[in-house]
Amino acid sequence: MKNITRKITELTLEEKASLLEGTKSWNTNEVPRLKIPPLFLTDGPHGLRKVRKATGGFGVSDNEHSTAFPTSATVASSWNTENIYRMGRAIAVECAAAKVNVLLAPGVNIKRSPLCGRNFEYFSEDPLVSGAFGAAFVNGVQSMGVGCSVKHFAANSNENYRFIGDSIVDERAFREIYLRAFERVVKEAKPYTLMCSYNQVNGTFASQNKLLLTDILRGEWEFDGLVMTDWGATCNRVEGVLAGCDLDMPGDVYYNKNSIVEAVQKGEIPMENLDLAVNRVLNLIEKCKESEPAAYDFLKENAVLSCDIAKDSAVLLKNDGLLPLTGKEKLLIVGEMFEKMRYQGAGSSLINPPEVITPQNAFDKRGISYTYKKGYRCFYTERSKELEQAALHAADNADTVLFFGGLTDFEESEGFDREHLRMGANQAELLKALIAAGKKVILILYAGAPVELPFYDGLSALLNMYLPGMYGGEATAALLYGETTPSGKLAESWTLSVQDTSCSADYNLGPVSRYYESIYVGYRYYDKAGTKLRFPFGYGLSYTTFQYEKIKIEEDNRKVTVHADITNNGNIAGSEIVQLYVKNNSSKVFKAEKELRGFTKVFLQPGETKAIEICFDKKDLSYWNVKKHCWILENGNYEILLAASSADIRLRAELTVKEGTEEESPYAKDVEAAYHIPPKEIPGCFNKLTGVEQTDVPFGSTLTLESSLKEFKRTFMGKFLYKAVMGVIQKEYKKALKMPDSLERDTRLKNSYFVVRMMPSNSLRSMCMSSSGQFTYNIAAGFVEMANGHFLRGLKMFLKSNKKNKSS
Repeated sequence: MKNITRKITELTLEEKASLLEGTKSWNTNEVPRLKIPPLFLTDGPHGLRKVRKATGGFGVSDNEHSTAFPTSATVASSWNTENIYRMGRAIAVECAAAKVNVLLAPGVNIKRSPLCGRNFEYFSEDPLVSGAFGAAFVNGVQSMGVGCSVKHFAANSNENYRFIGDSIVDERAFREIYLRAFERVVKEAKPYTLMCSYNQVNGTFASQNKLLLTDILRGEWEFDGLVMTDWGATCNRVEGVLAGCDLDMPGDVYYNKNSIVEAVQKGEIPMENLDLAVNRVLNLIEKCKESEPAAYDFLKENAVLSCDIAKDSAVLLKNDGLLPLTGKEKLLIVGEMFEKMRYQGAGSSLINPPEVITPQNAFDKRGISYTYKKGYRCFYTERSKELEQAALHAADNADTVLFFGGLTDFEESEGFDREHLRMGANQAELLKALIAAGKKVILILYAGAPVELPFYDGLSALLNMYLPGMYGGEATAALLYGETTPSGKLAESWTLSVQDTSCSADYNLGPVSRYYESIYVGYRYYDKAGTKLRFPFGYGLSYTTFQYEKIKIEEDNRKVTVHADITNNGNIAGSEIVQLYVKNNSSKVFKAEKELRGFTKVFLQPGETKAIEICFDKKDLSYWNVKKHCWILENGNYEILLAASSADIRLRAELTVKEGTEEESPYAKDVEAAYHIPPKEIPGCFNKLTGVEQTDVPFGSTLTLESSLKEFKRTFMGKFLYKAVMGVIQKEYKKALKMPDSLERDTRLKNSYFVVRMMPSNSLRSMCMSSSGQFTYNIAAGFVEMANGHFLRGLKMFLKSNKKNKSS
């Protein structure tokens, strides 16, 4: 600390400002004369993604080889935090070898809607699951001396409007649902950094939101690390520093650095504020001491670990007894995902693994006899009658059909949200035809989020692999043939249709996101609303069955420990995930019917019984009081529920709380009445609930730096800007489309399609901030002036930018 204090006194104002800005897309700035080295920061949640060449904030191609682990949505389905801890340590080993100091992970945002294109990067709809897995991941990574940046802080629940959107969330939902996972990670794992999201929260951008970054994060949670922006999330850099945002990434924005220098000189940023931010940067550098690369073949070892995690995470959603396969079946395999398995999501988390084991590789290695027909093409959305007819004809000679399918990178990805929950018609129609032919069909699903299953009743079995990582094919074969027993359970609810989802009345209708469902997210909504689901939260089958017995509760001060015996009733070894819910007391405040308060996973041999225990603190039963702005534990009778899923309660016991208080509802009568049952539409009292007046900017108003690129199409000059930007991006996509079928074509298509879909919703301000200095602030401002019809004013901005670039 003394060394850091001394260095701060020796730094010039310009050097201090430069330390608060990134450089070369992925680095912090260095100060050689004071021996302050740069740090290297990079993605991602499911493996190390280090680019070979910096190409701005959204360069996602040409990555160095690293292990592609199962995605967060997959690992959370294991309900085994040891998996994510080991995964974090393994990724950190690869970081050390690649000289990476900070990993931009994990993502702990809540899955508000299954339509969010980035849900594969997030753990759950429940903050307890998200917080437990997030904390374990951070502990794993940082145990190896590599820092984590927990993201995206906060209330970041969609992709279509993430650059310009405003999340309107009531205070209680914000605290109980959207901040709770972050709070647990901060307090339990002490991450080196947090990353603020692109969006606004109740009218203020996260990167300059003092309530978030200082009052809550540092004041209440006592976070002592660094806060950085997401790549291009800076709005007003001066306001950001004052609010507690330390590091602007990817940096190299002259305007931002100069803004800090000028604000300090004018007294708008007190020197103590600047020095505090610099101190946090230097502390991060101090923590991230360079580690020695591991002296063993960690890539091979990590690939095996990724396979083990995939096996432990897969969810068996249906089985009429056809699984596990015996090896005697006359198999027809349909679906190109058999040979081109989708094992990871698309966008900034895209990994370049040294090897992939597909289901076809794994089946062939085992010498399994089968007939294979593509049926559909993964990277072509149109149906092929020729391929479909070939599959249906081959089905005549098979007794069992394995259909490998799911969602493609054109349907879910970072950068855009899903338009519906359906599988592609080229898959769904073929599946229906195979079922109609009277065949026993087993669906093996590769997708990062729930899908609608209108053909569900006709399936004999359904194995959900989610996105299982580079050795996912080996994991799939092991599960299908009973070498491993499926033991995963869903960490999110699956509705029958998108209309049934808890926020369908106002999800992605515009840049203002009204979180009108308040605390009723996921199963909290479906339980109390009585929604019929395809699969409830926490659901998953096994090749064996389990019995729950002898529930017992122990209380020690405020700690509650729940005991029970779990028995494997079958003749196959397997693991059971036991979930502990607490049914809420009768209260004057609206509450969910029950909430998850703990879980454990227990492995049992056939006939074996084990005692399990799950603990929680009574303070976890508190709700956030919006009048007193604090947590309130209410007295009353609660009920302990041990369950196999949120809809399958096995054991019950009473719990009486006497340590709390008696409180009147802090809500107005109309708010309490509107939320007694989860609302299906936006209530008239929503503004009263949030305390925020929403003002949608009318279409046709003046274009600004905050306008999305697609909005510029409505003016004459704006069209030129739109076409110029999109032309460059679409050129790469069209090139990829023309390439012959190959792995390189598939990869190029994924990379370019992600950017093509994302860019129209990007704001000019964010494009500038994420360009690493290539698209300067003054050029962006000049384009805005021209698009609004002020050609000469815009030209002056261009010339001004050129002068500043030359001088800098």
